[in-house]
Amino acid sequence: MSAPLRLVIFDVDGTLVDSQGDIVAAMTHAFDGIGAPVPARDDILGIVGLSLDVAMARLAPNLDNADHVRLTDGYKASYMGLRKKAGAAQSSPLYPGALAALDLLNALPYTLLGVATGKSKRGLDKLLEGHGLQRLFVTQQVADFHPSKPHPSMIHAALRETGVDAANAVMIGDTSFDMEMARAAGVTGVGVSWGYHGRARLEAAHTIIDSFEALPECLATYWEQTV
Repeated sequence: MSAPLRLVIFDVDGTLVDSQGDIVAAMTHAFDGIGAPVPARDDILGIVGLSLDVAMARLAPNLDNADHVRLTDGYKASYMGLRKKAGAAQSSPLYPGALAALDLLNALPYTLLGVATGKSKRGLDKLLEGHGLQRLFVTQQVADFHPSKPHPSMIHAALRETGVDAANAVMIGDTSFDMEMARAAGVTGVGVSWGYHGRARLEAAHTIIDSFEALPECLATYWEQTV
């Protein structure tokens, strides 16, 4: 009897790649562009993973919708400029051990890989192309087509596209939004401690790992428990 299909879904910013430098710089440029006070660095990193419209409303609750739109447009333009100047791989480098872990998981039988990110499709495409990762992810869920995290829409879509049961899926992420999304979708959440929220905010996670080297064993243990 064959094993059931399994799906490992990854967040991107703060989980696979460290894009904080460009995120903070682009957000600073956006706020400066409309003459609004620039949020603190920790506040900016705290909204990573949310769709931009939701993120801007949280960062600038006293501004109106028109200003939020201007902030979003300014952020996108600045971020794309920074990425174009440095190149996607240099602008958002992979965390240590990420590529090796992805290749190892991709080689496992009955195991599929996916992405669920607050990035746009264009942004994700550029990032995956820059790192040569297009081949790895069979399902790619982006902000263009879904409500913002922690709404479970992205995970639900990934499960439908792959035909994997929720009980056989795992969400890997660095923020509370990822872990809350996983819980809302009925899948197991594995938090990573190297990202933008830290352990204290990952209370919805089933478990937390401190390095990519720990991920394969963590998943193997979980799969054994679900057999």
